[in-house]
Amino acid sequence: RFQSLQIFNLAGNKLTSIIPPSIGSMSVLEVFDLSNNDLESLIPPELGKLDGSLQFLGLSNNNLSGVIPSELGLLQDASVLLKGNSFNDSSNAPLSLCTLRSVKEFDLADNVRLCPDERNTLSEFYDSAKGAEWTDGSLWLDEYASHCNWTGVTCEKNRVTELNLANNGLSGRLSERIRNFNFIEELDLSDNDIEGSIPAEIDSLSYLTYLRLSSNAFTGSIPEDIDLLSKLTYLGLNDNAFNGSIPEDIWTSQSLKIMNLAGNKLSGTIPPTIG
Repeated sequence: RFQSLQIFNLAGNKLTSIIPPSIGSMSVLEVFDLSNNDLESLIPPELGKLDGSLQFLGLSNNNLSGVIPSELGLLQDASVLLKGNSFNDSSNAPLSLCTLRSVKEFDLADNVRLCPDERNTLSEFYDSAKGAEWTDGSLWLDEYASHCNWTGVTCEKNRVTELNLANNGLSGRLSERIRNFNFIEELDLSDNDIEGSIPAEIDSLSYLTYLRLSSNAFTGSIPEDIDLLSKLTYLGLNDNAFNGSIPEDIWTSQSLKIMNLAGNKLSGTIPPTIG
């Protein structure tokens, strides 16, 4: 039945009961809009079978509940609108939806309860550092697992405070979106093969006390404003390929206790006023 139906729009009525799972078999359906009704229960995961045809899924402003099915993340280039429902408070939305990995639009992507911003940032970090090649990437990119349970991630009150992926086969580049780790205190990515420069955005990590990026393949200069990390006590950038001069203001840091810049291509002089 209705196997030729392309547009199914019953928005703005008083429909009740559930969404029939059989909708997933309507293989040429492009628009499925049941928004602004009184539908309840779960979203059927079978809707994910409409990948390749469905361009618009509108289920907003109903009484839908439970967990958002990860299968909706398969809807390539589709708009997925689910606002105004009663989804499970204790579960994240699927990561593939939150990061728009396949879909074109997800209207709950900015909902920090369902789509924690640091989980999205870690997902980008994973891609930038070629996470698929890591030695241990347990739970990374899991559709529902809390990012605080991903390998190497430590949290307090659901905020990332430590990221330790030392000697774990990372390569690629360090994502500039690390600036979103607003509460991170320790960052250890040593003994990997990360290339490129340190993003200038690292100077926004105002809680950072421990930064170890030693034994990688970093190039370029040390960020000029790294001295803005006013709580930094340990700076390990040794055994990379940094060049240029050491930022002048780093010599006046009041917090640094250990600084290791050995094994680079740095130039310049040591200030006579040091100490």
